Amino acid sequence: MTVIRTLDKDKMSVAEGSYAVAHAVKICRPNVISAYPITPQTHIVEDLSQFMADGEISNCEYITVESEFSALSALVGSAAAGARCYSATTSQGLELMHEVLFNMSGMRLPVVMTIANRAVSAPINIWNDHQDSISQRDTGWIQMYAEDLQESSDMTAQAYKVAEDKDVMMPAMTCMDGFILSHVYEPLVLLEQDLVDEYLPPYEPEYTLDPKNPLTFGAFADPTAYTEFRYLQQQAMDNALPKIEEAANEFYEIFGRYYGGLIDEYETEDADIILMAMGSLVGTIRDVVDKLRAKGIKVGLLKVRTFRPFPAEAIRNAIKGARVVVALDKNISLGLNEGALFTETKASLYNTKIDVPIVGRMIGHGGRDIPVKTIEDIVEEAKGIISSGINTESKYADLKEDLL
Repeated sequence: MTVIRTLDKDKMSVAEGSYAVAHAVKICRPNVISAYPITPQTHIVEDLSQFMADGEISNCEYITVESEFSALSALVGSAAAGARCYSATTSQGLELMHEVLFNMSGMRLPVVMTIANRAVSAPINIWNDHQDSISQRDTGWIQMYAEDLQESSDMTAQAYKVAEDKDVMMPAMTCMDGFILSHVYEPLVLLEQDLVDEYLPPYEPEYTLDPKNPLTFGAFADPTAYTEFRYLQQQAMDNALPKIEEAANEFYEIFGRYYGGLIDEYETEDADIILMAMGSLVGTIRDVVDKLRAKGIKVGLLKVRTFRPFPAEAIRNAIKGARVVVALDKNISLGLNEGALFTETKASLYNTKIDVPIVGRMIGHGGRDIPVKTIEDIVEEAKGIISSGINTESKYADLKEDLL
């Protein structure tokens, strides 16, 4: 199914991205919200605080803490006690949570957290790229990346739906590009309480901390048992792949909006060149695809919506007919000189019969602008690769040589 956006104009309003996410969280009926401000995430928890003060959120505790480490630590106990929990962070704040991210996942606590993606220092930078969340890809959290405000809002409810599924029970990050999405105003349909109540039932955990029925969470595991815990976490991630698709389909049935669960293909059926990307960059690429298609250039877009669990099979099926694939990454694995989407797409083709050149281009780091011409130049490079043969080179697409 292709992306479907059925928006009732009578229900549309103009809202800031952070407000849209905060409203979505409110509508999902959380029991505990933890908050520590950090740019550009701050508006989300500010709006949630205002909702609390205005009495718009009931049966909920709003906890202000002294650090991001504490913000997530507070939710470990809250989620273990059976609460539906939420927090938000970005950049250095997410990195400070690193230890607790593993704890949350290892204890199978389905917390949802919004990441307003921002570059990681040093040097200090408050603008957008994906280095912060990509650096946490191995912590055992589901990761989903939104293209625009409507998806950022709708993704929140879908993340709870998947995370709380009995066959998954894993925490989830919903990632939105900092400033580009968190601070922009766009027309959208805000989530409606009656429809979300139909879509997202109350959280009923199978196991909770209860003095009447004592249990241990995060127990000591010696070498005879530790491996099996990790195996079960991976099994849960495998289970999440179809659950993400199911959640997207059910969301479409109730709300009339479908984004693709794992990936979204745009003009890929006959494409010679497929551009892959995550987040708000996808919107720019759509415009470039339309422009170049009008000139007879067969280019398509593969939006990777879910990065963890990695949708290897879906990606293979989407790109197998292309003559070259370009993965655009707003991150870098230092020491390898590759972006994560490029690396993992290459790996997904290992030992298969799919023989498609995969090219990596790192782009937009630290919030550097990505104009249409930059994407068009990348397409021109891809056309040259088609004529010259396989090339798996990875490099910066917008490096300023005069600054080196």
